[in-house]
Amino acid sequence: MSHTRSIAVGSALAATLLLAGCGADVDSDGAAKASEKVTVKRCGESVPYKVPQRAVAYEGGSADKLFSLGLTEHVHGYVMPPANPPVSESPWASEYAKVKMLSDDLLNKEIVVEAKSDFVVAGWNSGFSDQRGITPKILDKLGIQSFMHTESCFNYPGHPQKVTPFKALYSDLERLGKIFKVEKKADQVVGDLKKRVAAVKKKAPKGDRVPVFLYDSGTDQPFTAGSQVPPNDIIKTAGGRNVFDKLDARWTQVNWEAVTKAEPEVVIIFDYGDQPAKKKIEFLKKSPHTKELPAVRKNNFFVLDYNEGISGPRNIDGLEKFGKYLRELKR
Repeated sequence: MSHTRSIAVGSALAATLLLAGCGADVDSDGAAKASEKVTVKRCGESVPYKVPQRAVAYEGGSADKLFSLGLTEHVHGYVMPPANPPVSESPWASEYAKVKMLSDDLLNKEIVVEAKSDFVVAGWNSGFSDQRGITPKILDKLGIQSFMHTESCFNYPGHPQKVTPFKALYSDLERLGKIFKVEKKADQVVGDLKKRVAAVKKKAPKGDRVPVFLYDSGTDQPFTAGSQVPPNDIIKTAGGRNVFDKLDARWTQVNWEAVTKAEPEVVIIFDYGDQPAKKKIEFLKKSPHTKELPAVRKNNFFVLDYNEGISGPRNIDGLEKFGKYLRELKR
């Protein structure tokens, strides 16, 4: 239990005892409300939820969504794999400090069970995994609630859901707002994000859209962003065009020939822990596949932080930075 939550529980108990001592007719409205179930979509499936008290978040995007809604006292801890940049760099660094870091590895069932968690937030195939034996179905059987990023529902077996990435972000915040009974806060957070997105869109450069290639990793074949992940919406909203926006996929592998043919004028470097941006740029400048690309010759590289590229509130930070970059770009 976090220090903050201990105080909150202690204060509530003291208030109850005080009222009882005064002969007041104290009912358990608060407790009853918390135990009431609300039905919310988990991808395309309707699932009943009660208010979680020991949530476990996988990666920065999940934790950021919970912290942005003011839910720190409901969060037991987080699992942060090596790719994720330090939590000290997060706008919610002070909230991370109030909860436990449970592991710096991939999400697994043992971590969740050991933490006595009642709620797990992660993405499909980016946290939840058949191969690693931790799926919503498995957790359901253990009586542990789970929630999946809508952005990752695109290829969720049985109950897929296809929503554009920014809409998926808003949907997650609204759904989490219902689960934790903080709908007003969720509306406020979503409203603010939408205003920021609209402001960038309004200022986007007019005319032909700048062709943009996102480079995640890979030397023999590049790993990039298809149409179903946040960078696609970041590029589009800022006034660019993801050269692989026709790929109905999330993070996906392509070939260098397709990249060369697309002639990108900007390369977004996806920056994360074990794949530093500097090394990726050095590779692109030396590789025969990419050294003659317009973006590489002109040194048009934009570095996108990992947590600005995976589903979470920081997508909009990334959008604002990239929007400014495109507005200042000399073509």
